[in-house]
Amino acid sequence: MCPPSDQHPIKAAAQALAGGDVLNALKHVALRDDPPALALRGIAMAQLGDFQRAKSLLKSAERAFGPKAEVARARCVVAQAEIALVSRDLNWPVHALDTAWQTLERHGDTTNAAHARNLAARRLLLIGRVNEASELLAGFSPALLPPASRAAYELTLAGIAIRRLEIDEARAAFDRAADSARQANIAALSIEVETAARVLQIPTARAIDGGHERLMLLEDVQTLLASNALVIDACRNVVQGGRTTIQLATRPVLFALIRCLGEASPRDVPRETLLLRAFRARHTDESHRARLRVEIGRVRTALRHVAQVHATDRGFVLVPHDAQQVIVLAPIADERNAAVLTLLGDGEAWSSSALAIALNASPRTVQRALEQLATAGKAQYFGAGRARRWMAASVPGFPTTLLLPGLLAGD
Repeated sequence: MCPPSDQHPIKAAAQALAGGDVLNALKHVALRDDPPALALRGIAMAQLGDFQRAKSLLKSAERAFGPKAEVARARCVVAQAEIALVSRDLNWPVHALDTAWQTLERHGDTTNAAHARNLAARRLLLIGRVNEASELLAGFSPALLPPASRAAYELTLAGIAIRRLEIDEARAAFDRAADSARQANIAALSIEVETAARVLQIPTARAIDGGHERLMLLEDVQTLLASNALVIDACRNVVQGGRTTIQLATRPVLFALIRCLGEASPRDVPRETLLLRAFRARHTDESHRARLRVEIGRVRTALRHVAQVHATDRGFVLVPHDAQQVIVLAPIADERNAAVLTLLGDGEAWSSSALAIALNASPRTVQRALEQLATAGKAQYFGAGRARRWMAASVPGFPTTLLLPGLLAGD
């Protein structure tokens, strides 16, 4: 522990970081090598976007605190976990965050324990484990957090609500996040919240109805899925009719046929069109037609609770039960590698291994998608080997906002 006379620069640096004043914080600790100073410099470097330097400083601080300073070491681990999350290092050992979280709770550091819990939920949300993220935050008290971290917590809640298409809950969470950002008085944080909330104001899908298209906000999608229409959801590869949901994510040929039939409904679709859309068969023969008959039989079985498929003179027609309206919900742009491009579009730099974890896909599948996107000019990379990182081509650079202030305020 540093003498009392040496604590003033540490506290001043922590307060400066809590207010988003990174350069002022560095003035207080730039020339110090004691453990608290190393940790604060690490956090400052993270906020400036130098993640490698930040991780190095925080690891040095963790070692320098020694085994007896459990709480301080745990706080360093939490800071490293947030850097890993923001830099999309999804291979970072999650168990280290769990251990740090338990240590902080055991020692009564409820504020930083709550922050660690929120980080764990944010990671689960990032890799699509929405229910687990929600369960982790059940009974969570945001009052334990300082304003900046409380804003991050509300953004996590908003993300969960958006994934579940609970738009009113998402809007309320964004409003609370904005209030917390104003209380923190950090301009970059307020901008981050405003940017995140724009997802409610921009079109996110297309509705195709009888050959006509219209753009849909998330709120419109929520309304559509709550209606009695037969919805062929090409964003998630599911078919929903009333209370019946048919998952077809692992059956791409069936879904391609269903989507083609849905886009034409109530008209029929020629066999040649179905063969081209589902099998990419430009020149058909009897073997193609035989395969189409087999797959249409499987379509009938899959949709038996919500619709029928009738043969016509030239092809097939989709007829929903109870004369329901048929609507295809499609992505804004039909992109073969849309899932990869969506993740890259968050403005962060991703490794191919992190993308594979987030998408639950094989590394080779993701690497092939990245190469195709790069060839098309839709993605770009920097670095080589394991250090290679990918971003959407339209994103100019790294964001610099990290919600790390306050981690060392208890020292």
